[in-house]
Amino acid sequence: MGRRLFKELERAYGFDEVAIVPGQVTINPDLTSTTMTIGDQTFEIPVLASAMDGAVSPRFATLMNQMGGLGVLNAEGLYTRYEDPYSVLEEIISAPQAEVTHHLQQVYSEPIREHLVGERVHEIKKSGSVCAVSFTPQYAKRMSPVAVEAGADIVVVQSTVTTARHMSRSYRGLIFSEMIKTLNVPVMVGNCVTYEVALELMETGIDGILVGVGPGAACTTREVVGVGVPQVTATLQCATARDDHFRRTGRYVNVITDGGFRTGGDICKALVSGADAVMLGTPFAQAEEAPGRGHNWGMANPHPELPRGTRIKVGTKGTLQQILFGPTSATDGTQNFIGALRVAMGMCGAYTIRDMHRAEMVVAPSIKTEGKYFQLGL
Repeated sequence: MGRRLFKELERAYGFDEVAIVPGQVTINPDLTSTTMTIGDQTFEIPVLASAMDGAVSPRFATLMNQMGGLGVLNAEGLYTRYEDPYSVLEEIISAPQAEVTHHLQQVYSEPIREHLVGERVHEIKKSGSVCAVSFTPQYAKRMSPVAVEAGADIVVVQSTVTTARHMSRSYRGLIFSEMIKTLNVPVMVGNCVTYEVALELMETGIDGILVGVGPGAACTTREVVGVGVPQVTATLQCATARDDHFRRTGRYVNVITDGGFRTGGDICKALVSGADAVMLGTPFAQAEEAPGRGHNWGMANPHPELPRGTRIKVGTKGTLQQILFGPTSATDGTQNFIGALRVAMGMCGAYTIRDMHRAEMVVAPSIKTEGKYFQLGL
């Protein structure tokens, strides 16, 4: 007689284990629409730049907006701790690998300055760009009103794992529904990876949810604490919650897959998994205009007691224009993400991102190796 296991494990899938099935009808890529909407803001491309200091500066956020996307500024990063954050960036970039985490812990121990939060928002807004800022739950209640008063259009509340029911010793924590009413701007919250948590967060009135725990190239959460769910399965879970919430309430909440991307194909798979948009960090840290000059590090990297990230050298691969729109000579899918997305949408017969949600996907563990003998150098 077989024994019942202590726990039954479900199979979870990442980008490398699935493939998109072509549609029964195909359309020209130039007929596709890649727009996304967050609150009353509409963007030409469904791409956000992650709130990482090595990827997004006020200048980079402005450039992202000019390209049709959204750059999210880490409002607890170097830009709001230092009058001259760029000299501190140079210190981080030049620090020896063996010493860099300790150095990060030191420079991020400097307090956040309220006046700099407002100044960085003004810096982005003066170009006419949409301004999005990111805070951790610890600072969101106190600092997000400062950012909104300065002109911030979107607030992102982000930590490694976020739930609607966080337990702590403090008398009263962050209540998302109250925060949303107070700010009166779109609020996005992350990160989560399960249906139940996503649904509870959506019921608080948020406008978007970030999906992903530990998939980023600069993040070591999965190694340090063992927590995480591969991005395809995590996105499927949260997209199911979105659709159920929409059917019940008529209110649509954006699902944004955050992290784990390397190629245009990964982005397409996230959208077919149900994402309305994607958030990229390291691919943008590889842009010539990125403040980290070919380096990137995670938001949990400077934690004073348990760092969950590492500074990585990602190199400089091209301009932001090339990474998003080409032209490119790269054959590995790491540039012209929007061109790749439009081609995939055409192959699936999808006029819009929501049409892409209906495309079929299959489990395909050999999708990256089948027939690739010579590419693999075997």
